[in-house]
Amino acid sequence: MDIVVRATVMFAILYGLLRLLGKRELAEMTPFELVLLVVLGDLIQQGVTHNDFSLTGAALAIGTFAFWALALNWLTFRSRRLEKLLDGEPTILVRDGALLERAMARNRLTRSELESEMRLAGIAHVADVAWGVLETNGKISFIARNDEDRSRSF
Repeated sequence: MDIVVRATVMFAILYGLLRLLGKRELAEMTPFELVLLVVLGDLIQQGVTHNDFSLTGAALAIGTFAFWALALNWLTFRSRRLEKLLDGEPTILVRDGALLERAMARNRLTRSELESEMRLAGIAHVADVAWGVLETNGKISFIARNDEDRSRSF
């Protein structure tokens, strides 16, 4: 039972830590950050199972993590309010060709990072973007402006 309690506490700590990191950071990890997550996994294992190296202890720890992951997934599926709280909401970064600096700063996203994502989406200029949205999974979605929109704004 001790392993289940420690695994639950560790799950909560990890969940909070990953939420603090932000959407964008998780979508684009550097090699160092990937290694850091692997090392973090080992540290978590030591904290959860302590000196219990048994198969039962490992199964309890993994089962507890899986249970909480599934429980949170189910809760966010059933409740829009909990989905907003646990998963967050998409953030508008570009509206009608204009960068929303405050939203970009809040998500620690630079103009060059946004422009890089635009180029990957086949968009050359910010003025060509009707909407740029940072999704809850850390990806940026772009909706290009059509020619009619451009002629109205100039």
